[in-house]
Amino acid sequence: MTPAIPRDVEPRLLRGFLAVAEELHFTRAATRLYTAQQALSRDIRRLEHVLGAPLFTRTTRQVELTAEGHRLLPLARRVLRAHEDLAAAFGPGSGPRPLLVDLNTDGPGTGRTVLERARELAPDCELMARFESGLTHAAAEIAAGRLDVSFGYADGLDPSLRARLARRPVRYEPLAVLLPEDHALAAPGPVPLDALVGEQVYTGAGNPRTLEWTGLARELFAGRGIAAAPPAPVAVGKDEFRRIMAKTRNPVLVTVDFPDMPGSVKRPLTAPVPLSPLSMVWRSGFSHPALDALHAAAAALAAERGWLAVPAGSWLPAGLTPAPGGG
Repeated sequence: MTPAIPRDVEPRLLRGFLAVAEELHFTRAATRLYTAQQALSRDIRRLEHVLGAPLFTRTTRQVELTAEGHRLLPLARRVLRAHEDLAAAFGPGSGPRPLLVDLNTDGPGTGRTVLERARELAPDCELMARFESGLTHAAAEIAAGRLDVSFGYADGLDPSLRARLARRPVRYEPLAVLLPEDHALAAPGPVPLDALVGEQVYTGAGNPRTLEWTGLARELFAGRGIAAAPPAPVAVGKDEFRRIMAKTRNPVLVTVDFPDMPGSVKRPLTAPVPLSPLSMVWRSGFSHPALDALHAAAAALAAERGWLAVPAGSWLPAGLTPAPGGG
């Protein structure tokens, strides 16, 4: 007998299935959904009963998708995407929900510039800024559906996380160094990379939110005699930053648009000019009118300001090819 075609699968069951399929771990999936693990396990069993097929194989050490689970995965994503579109079209306020855009820090920068241009292009959409302080953390929030867009060094993300995101190259950002005002290298003008030989430069070591940035710095410093500073307390706010800088006196690797900090000076790096490939990232398959505005804003700004041009003699992480349209 041919099994009946399931017509009333609840979206909650599909959301639970998708979380377990992406995490391959019931506890992490339950945490992501803000639910109890027992309740999630019941939902998965119920979905398996409705569909008449096992979706996961479970052992004490791992969870894996069955063949039927792999077959359901793209279908579940399409159904849940349709529910998102439906809610956006007919939900409260009769318009799309706000788009949550992570800018890393509350200050000037490439992400802020793109966001402000997008707000001009889509005045009827609400684009809400968030400040997650690190793409590694923000990307996990995007994959979990708690955040929509972020900016950063996407190539430095863990491959399993990166595979769940879509991205767009936005800018090759020149790097700089933040120094105490009375540091020997604080005089006006660029700082050659070789001048940092023997220094301990802070690159976010020990901060789980910024693993991609720490990895970029590690590659830049390799073979140059520049050491990464040991982990330090993460300073939140300008006053705390001033205090930690005065205490450690370690130079800090930043981008040229990093906010000015009290008690410190920012100097561009040169010889060669190191570039950080910054991308806009969002959840694969996600759509939103404000996301379209961010795309348009990023494209226009890159063309106007030459953001995707790579000057001769610059440094880029190994294996990266400049994006189309760059120099």
